[in-house]
Amino acid sequence: MRKRYQPFLLTLLVFVVDQLSKAWVVATIPENTVGYRLFGDFLEIWHVRNTAIAFSMGTSLELPVKIVCFIVLPVILLGAVAYLVVSDREEMTARLRWILALFLGGGLGNLCDRIFRHLRVVDFMANRVYGLFGMEFWPTWNVADACLVVSGILLAFSMLCPSKTHK
Repeated sequence: MRKRYQPFLLTLLVFVVDQLSKAWVVATIPENTVGYRLFGDFLEIWHVRNTAIAFSMGTSLELPVKIVCFIVLPVILLGAVAYLVVSDREEMTARLRWILALFLGGGLGNLCDRIFRHLRVVDFMANRVYGLFGMEFWPTWNVADACLVVSGILLAFSMLCPSKTHK
């Protein structure tokens, strides 16, 4: 039983690292400016706020719609994922529990911003992509975003290559 709850340690770690990194950015870099350039100009540390979701989708939505789509639905989704992590369903392997815990950490990090930063998620990393997809820089992202993407990739890989052992 205790093993089912251990993945929440990863959720907590991701959440704490995400929130601490955002707090550092907010405290040290004025909004809408570049604070640091690393590896030449490959990685820039910015302080920007995203009022929507990935790639600024939903920026023009009305406030009530944003609240439902960016707060209410994610709370329901994260609750369902947390339930799955501790469930005793046969298909819930240890690997899947840890992947979902990573997803939870990222989801909670951005949800916390939406609730406590007035629907404005702090994004701060931008990678130069040298014209790929017509962009010089990939849209800014944060630790929570990275964890959501990595968990999605791991989940897809997990579905394509299922584990032979359970629990």
